[in-house]
Amino acid sequence: MREYHVGDSVSCKVTGIQEYGIFVLVDDHDGLIHISEISDLYVRSVSDYAKVGDVIKAKVIGFDEASNKLKLSIKNIKYKKGANKKQKIQETKNGFSTLRLQMSSWIKEKLGRTNNANKE
Repeated sequence: MREYHVGDSVSCKVTGIQEYGIFVLVDDHDGLIHISEISDLYVRSVSDYAKVGDVIKAKVIGFDEASNKLKLSIKNIKYKKGANKKQKIQETKNGFSTLRLQMSSWIKEKLGRTNNANKE
């Protein structure tokens, strides 16, 4: 573990996802990004942040000398390449025609429910 220091940025390959964290491989060392080190915000699902096979960046925050494993964090760093890119919304050739076609049936259905609720 001497080649890694607290604060180092390392490239990791995601090898597993559990509800409590992301398991990674850094060179030939195992590491864990605990759920508490994923975001300062509430993390509903760890799998929203990474998938098995992803290559991500993480910061070394400690070592477990007994198991020879890295403790890592992705808080406050751009851990995925292109993570902050916004995708342009493209209009399909159908435009809003699908909505237009469905709208009348949805209105009839909703009115039917409302009328039935008023009768009761």
